[in-house]
Amino acid sequence: MTSFFERVYEIVKEIPRGSVASYGQIAFMTGAPHCARHVGWAMRRAPEELPCHRVIMADGSFARGVDGERFRSLLSAEGVTFLPDGRVDMRKNRWRGR
Repeated sequence: MTSFFERVYEIVKEIPRGSVASYGQIAFMTGAPHCARHVGWAMRRAPEELPCHRVIMADGSFARGVDGERFRSLLSAEGVTFLPDGRVDMRKNRWRGR
């Protein structure tokens, strides 16, 4: 049986460069739609090679406790666009996924 964290990591690996997904979106894709916080915990314990910078809050902001400047830099390098207030433009950059 696959653990919740492993399911999260498999989904996050699929997010293409230049796209982002929300914690809630990932939770929904795992079949546990009410577990967005658990996705956050999984991201905090994720292997370094996982593109965790592509998982953000539903409003396009970065979760408290992450290195927002680093994430912003990585996403900008991938072509992700931002709103004037600094949040990711979710309408343009949201991964439509599976």
